[in-house]
Amino acid sequence: MNDFRGLAEVSRVLLLGAVQNHPGSRLKQLADEVGLHINTARDHLRVLVDEGFICLQPESTGARGRPPMVYHPVDDPESNAAAAERIARAREHHEVLCRLVAGMGLRPAALDALGDGAGAQFDLLYEHLDDSGMEPEADAEEMRISLAPCPHYRMVGDERAIACGIHANLVRSLLKQVPGPLELDELLPYTSSATCQIVLREGDCPGSKTVLDEEDEPQ
Repeated sequence: MNDFRGLAEVSRVLLLGAVQNHPGSRLKQLADEVGLHINTARDHLRVLVDEGFICLQPESTGARGRPPMVYHPVDDPESNAAAAERIARAREHHEVLCRLVAGMGLRPAALDALGDGAGAQFDLLYEHLDDSGMEPEADAEEMRISLAPCPHYRMVGDERAIACGIHANLVRSLLKQVPGPLELDELLPYTSSATCQIVLREGDCPGSKTVLDEEDEPQ
């Protein structure tokens, strides 16, 4: 596992969710949001930055002196060196895979019809899930990926909706990091006793959704 190790602890998952919900927040705000000591929160946030989940940027205040630093989710891989490296590696793998499947006549028609960008997005997401140990099984024709439930899904216990919401936002941000038409359509928790499912779609459709009980939707 080279990716997603930063999400091995519940506190980091919750901090990632806080950054997703409140982009541009300062360290103290995020620490208060999740109930952590500021030094503990700083250490966890550093791991999330180092692994390409979030980025640290100066806040423009118009005042003199050193500007305060704030945290944002990574949508543009150029804002985070680790994310940029992952994208470059995924692109290389995608190009190799395209040559192989084209030579064998195995390119999925559904993705092929949407252009090369869709294939790159799909392959990037698959690689990330595979790196995370989620045992993805891809169905490129149906544009969906079945996977073992993510580690932080189980770790948060009754806070299932929070974990699913954070995971769905992470999938959205990954797809945005590579130009292409694919978006998250649904994240379906436990479609079987040991399987969750990510369903993708072509863009320009109504807003993405995560299938959860209405009362469990993250705020």
